[in-house]
Amino acid sequence: MNPEIHEDLILRLDLVDAREPVLQALLPETERRSRVMAQAQQGPTDGPLAGCLVGVKDILHVDGLPTEAGTQLPSSLFRGAEASCVRLLRTAGAVVLGKTVTTEFAYFEPGPTTNPHDAGHTPGGSSSGSAAAVAAGYCQIALGTQTVGSVIRPAAFCGVFGFKPTYGRIATDGLLLCSASVDTIGLFAPDATLMERAASVIVDGWSPDVDRRGRPLLGVPMGAYLDQASAEARDAFERQLSQLQQVGIEIREIDGVLEDIEPINLRHSHMQAAEMAAEHALWMDQYLDDYRPRTRELLQRGRQVSAQQLAAGRAGRSDLRQRLEAQMTEHGIDAWACPAATGPAPAGLESTGDPVMNLPWTHAGLPAVSIPAGQVGHLPIGLQVVAASNRDETLLKWTQVLASALWPLNEE
Repeated sequence: MNPEIHEDLILRLDLVDAREPVLQALLPETERRSRVMAQAQQGPTDGPLAGCLVGVKDILHVDGLPTEAGTQLPSSLFRGAEASCVRLLRTAGAVVLGKTVTTEFAYFEPGPTTNPHDAGHTPGGSSSGSAAAVAAGYCQIALGTQTVGSVIRPAAFCGVFGFKPTYGRIATDGLLLCSASVDTIGLFAPDATLMERAASVIVDGWSPDVDRRGRPLLGVPMGAYLDQASAEARDAFERQLSQLQQVGIEIREIDGVLEDIEPINLRHSHMQAAEMAAEHALWMDQYLDDYRPRTRELLQRGRQVSAQQLAAGRAGRSDLRQRLEAQMTEHGIDAWACPAATGPAPAGLESTGDPVMNLPWTHAGLPAVSIPAGQVGHLPIGLQVVAASNRDETLLKWTQVLASALWPLNEE
């Protein structure tokens, strides 16, 4: 093993030992250190991710580690082959640090993970442990999933980079599904360069970016959608836009975008509930009382969603994507810019925060990133940037440019 990699692994495992009693980002594992060091010794040493530790959200299967999904239901129900995205990361030289804490079945019932910047605040969810583990320096990469806002929001709350690719560009085999029509595997990383390197390994059909403009022209969706953000989030967003304009990045305010956000939110909610109830149909009758209250309510509500409501939700995905991309073309913009969350991480661990700022982009299946972009008080806040479908490679190139422009806000 490369001595530098060996030293880095030791330092990160020491950090886990020191911080995990409070952070609680990982599922407990008694032999973690010996397993990690053995796998690092045996794994490839010349891959693009050689020696990188990766956290895996605990709704993805990993060989040798149980899948518990943040629930009291027996883990024996969830056995399955290792997810191909995990296998690809291993092949590229990454070493699995461990399973990261998720909310119950990637919905709203939180786990014990705290925010690395303030243990009295949520890290976000549902990919709580993944975002927190990267922010704390446990691992360089973590896998999460997004059904509404479960990558972008916790990335913003924890002050790391989050990437949700175009729907379908990372295979979802080995994943306990929440809502198959929108579930998307995503990534967390401490910087944009590593994010791109990891994405190139697991995003299907990855090809090097060929966009030569170097920077995007950004559009701001004014109106009802943006009004969902809190006053402090809007103020921070204005500071972010001002910072970008100072380095010559053009921004256009566009009216009439997502004015029907309330019915979009409702269609997504119906679809998610119905599809999750279908996924859990074999377990619900026997184990319904073992689900936590918010999860149980969602599953019961999902059984009441009509076939017409489910069909409307599924049809709305492509309709919304086509509309948003048509507006991008009409106004000559390359990507949308908006707050990554309604505000900074809320106090307490009872809630993981509101995902409404992420919902329409997830519903439309568009690729999105969260870029660390300042603080509100002592807590991080992110800028969300959303590109047209299948422009993932270009979006991650732009992310490096935008992150560099926004970095002064993180130093204030």
